[in-house]
Order: sequence, then structure tokens, then C-alpha cells
Amino acid sequence: MRILLLGEYSNVHWTLAEGLRALGHEVTVASNGDYWKGYPRDIDLQRHNLDSSSRIKRLGGSIRFLGNIALTWPQFRGYDIVQLINPVFLDLKAERLWPLYRFLRRHNHRVVMGAFGMDYYWVQGCSDCTTFRYSDFNIGSTLRHSEDIAQWNAEWVQGPKGVLNRRIADDADAIVTALYEYDLCYRPHFPDKTHFIPLPIDIGTVTPASTLTSDSRSPIHFFIGIQKTRSEYKGTDIMLRALQRLQHDFGNEVMDITKAENVPYAEYQHLMSNSHVLLDQLYSYTPAMNALMAMAKGLIVVGGGEEEQYEFIGEHRLRPIINVQPYEDDVYTQIAERLLSGKENILQLQRDSKEYVRLHHDHISVAKQYLQLYSSL
Repeated sequence: MRILLLGEYSNVHWTLAEGLRALGHEVTVASNGDYWKGYPRDIDLQRHNLDSSSRIKRLGGSIRFLGNIALTWPQFRGYDIVQLINPVFLDLKAERLWPLYRFLRRHNHRVVMGAFGMDYYWVQGCSDCTTFRYSDFNIGSTLRHSEDIAQWNAEWVQGPKGVLNRRIADDADAIVTALYEYDLCYRPHFPDKTHFIPLPIDIGTVTPASTLTSDSRSPIHFFIGIQKTRSEYKGTDIMLRALQRLQHDFGNEVMDITKAENVPYAEYQHLMSNSHVLLDQLYSYTPAMNALMAMAKGLIVVGGGEEEQYEFIGEHRLRPIINVQPYEDDVYTQIAERLLSGKENILQLQRDSKEYVRLHHDHISVAKQYLQLYSSL
């Protein structure tokens, strides 16, 4: 097959491409590298100076970006499959994306839309206070309040992004959901075209993390990655406060903390590999790419590992994630009781983490699931 993967989140499309290529298919990844993360791609679609304070620099970046699109887009013809990472697959206003989507639709065989992140159906599901017990947007029957959440509601539910999302979801040949949560938001609306396929991890490229034995006297190295503009939304603000309380109560001899803020992918991976425990995604039910990469390295993940998602994927044995509720005291308690008060569980959790990724997320196995879907279209 000839496949175009358009857009990038957390290295999902590049990792999938590597799996598809290993199975003998021709794959092109066109993306912006997920902004400052700088993930690899075959065709660069990065828009520069998007957030510059200089109006002239922003204008210059926009002109160069539109020129790049004008030169690149005619190349996107004749593919068997075009897969979009998100309805907003380029750094353009939603109103300008529909004609580009229609071009892809006319000049290629099939189009698949990815449900891999923020979009209309995700925001709706998180905001109705019934789909999830808690989520990025709600805690029980109460909506979380922040400027980010208010902005995303305005953009995706009330604004043109939501219109674009609904039009593409209606028109696309299939919708792929990458997490239990996304599937829960899409399947009621599109039961016949929604397909869950796990996130891909290239286990062969993973650098093992630092080992920690149950009788080790060295401190446990905790790692937390923070996106400055999304800390409150992701819950890393709460997780970091819990870690700092733990370090105060247990001391530097028992634990230390590495905090990474907006660092490039390669540096982030290096910092992660020198750690034992990752804190990630307080409001999630499911490990996403960052947590899965850590688990493949042998880190223990503190974050989303709810029973609903284990049941959803049919995993009845492994429970490698230290699941936490979205409260600082619960993060504190779970880490204190399961990691700091005794290291007996650490070796087993490390082994289970690796096995979980091998069983459910190996990029070749995931690529085969995508090929099965593509062929069915």
C-alpha cells in the first residue's frame, strides 16, 4: 500500500510508519514534528514564528508556511490511504482546512481520521459530566475551571473547529481511536466506522532505564515532564506538589526529582532513561505515548491505569501502573505506600511494565491491525 500519515502527536505517526515500512509498505509522514518536540518526518510542515510577539515575524512565518503548503499539497495524490492525526491537521484556521481536506478526498482512495487528542467529541464527552467519573474537564458532576478549558470549549464546541471535526468525521471512511477514553467519546456517534487500535511503540529502539533493585540503598529517581502552558490541564501541577511533599517527608536519601520543562524529544528521552518512576497524565484512565515509552524502558508509571481500560483491552492479569485519583493526597499516598515505604513491589512492576507494552503496543503488531483496517476499506 501507499500510505500518507498527515500530522503528528507524540511520535505516533512516525512509529506507525516504521512498523508499516517493516511490513513492506510505502509510507510518507508529513507533519510539524509536534512543535518543539521535533519528532522525525519525511515532509516538514512546521509553521515558524506562530507564537512570536512580533507581528512582522508572524506574518513572514505565515507567508512562508502558505507557500510551503502550496508547493507540497499537489504531491498528496494517489495514496491508497490518507490518515489524519486530528481534524485540525495543519496550523491553519479550521475554515481553511476544509478545502485542503476535500483535495485529499478527491485525489486519494480512502481517508481515515485519527481520534488521538483534543477534538469536538472529546471535549463533549469530558464536559457532559456523565461519560467519565473524572476527566481533563470534569471531576464528578463538576466542571473544572481554567482558562485553557474555557478556551478549548469555545474553540471545539462553539467554534469552527467543531464544525470541521463533525464534517470530517461524517465524511471519512473510518475513525481510529487510540485510547479507551477517545473510543468512549466516538463510538456512540459512529458505531460502524469507529475502530480502536492501540498506540505503537518501537520496542527495539528503546534504551533501558536505570535499574533499581528492591534492596538498593540509592534513592528512587522520579521524573516528571511539564509543558508550561498545559501543566494545570494535564495535572502535572498537582503531581509535582505531591512529589515535593514526599521529598520533604521522606528525604533526599529516599527519593529525588527530575523536572523537565519543554525539552526536545531526544533530551527528554535521555532524562527519562536515568529515572525509575514517571508521573504522567493525572486525569487519564489509560497510558498514552509518553507513559508507554517509559514502561517499555522499565520505568514504573504513576498515572492513568483504571480498571475500565484494562477491561476494554482484555487485560485481566497485568496491572503495572500505579493508578491515582486526581487529588494531591491520593498521589502522595499511593507513592508513599507502594514505592517509598517498601521496595518489594518495584521489581515486579518493572517487569510487568515491559511485558504490558510488548503484549499490547509493539509497533509491528499495531501496524498489522492498521493494515487489516485499511484493507477492509
